[in-house]
Amino acid sequence: MIAASSLRSCRLLLASALLVAVPAFAAPATVAPAKIQVSPAIDAAVKASTRDPANVKRDNYRHPAQSLAFFKVAPEKTVIEITPGNGWYSEILAPLLRDKGHYIAAVVDPAAVPEGRGRDYQQRSRDGLEKKFAGAPAQFDKAAVVGYDPAKPVFGAANSADVVLTFRNVHNWRKAGQAQGMFQGFFNVLKPGGVLGVVEHRAKADVADDDDTGYVGQQQVIAMAEAAGFKLDARTEVNANPRDTKDHPNGVWTLPPTNQHDKADDAKYQAIGESDRMTLRFVKP
Repeated sequence: MIAASSLRSCRLLLASALLVAVPAFAAPATVAPAKIQVSPAIDAAVKASTRDPANVKRDNYRHPAQSLAFFKVAPEKTVIEITPGNGWYSEILAPLLRDKGHYIAAVVDPAAVPEGRGRDYQQRSRDGLEKKFAGAPAQFDKAAVVGYDPAKPVFGAANSADVVLTFRNVHNWRKAGQAQGMFQGFFNVLKPGGVLGVVEHRAKADVADDDDTGYVGQQQVIAMAEAAGFKLDARTEVNANPRDTKDHPNGVWTLPPTNQHDKADDAKYQAIGESDRMTLRFVKP
């Protein structure tokens, strides 16, 4: 017959073994902006004289060097930027990745959009970016532009990218009902261990799907990424702006650089600056 003390010892040993067997998942880190270490390569790309001076003026709001370092961008990596617009980040990323890595600008395929103003807009956007790339081959000759269908987004071969980046786009996808499909597309194209970097205008709390302010709740973005299979790895306040009250008459577009406000209010909104933004790093397990 086993003594009661021996039974208690056995139970304790079993409980300890079970605790050891359960994998430990580290809580997402919060990285202070001052702790982000910028590599010499990223620093040089941000300081390059080839950048448009008008774009450089916005560095104090967008913090490109720290943001790219936080997202673990490096010269040898394959990086996909989603809807790069007029190429603000392309001017940094394409030269940075030119010799050892690969920069891919993923744009909406105009043919995937119904005829009309929407298709025309996407065509102008793609044409403008391709013209920018063709006009500066020393920067962009190895950059690639790929089109995707926003209803069924595929950004490249599965498990082929090291980093996917999206800057201030999630609000558009949510309003169009495309956000979850986009996050799934990011997950599919990334290698295991790959990084999804998200910068987005940050609402005070969750917002409705049809919200038209341009802001999105931070927990809503996290939930969408996690639903696609990502794990939140870290966050930073490098792109935060506590002066942004987020109650502007024309949403984020009231603020610089769009400045959709009365001329009489210009000083007020210039003093606020650009929007408050979340900066989140996700990892594909």
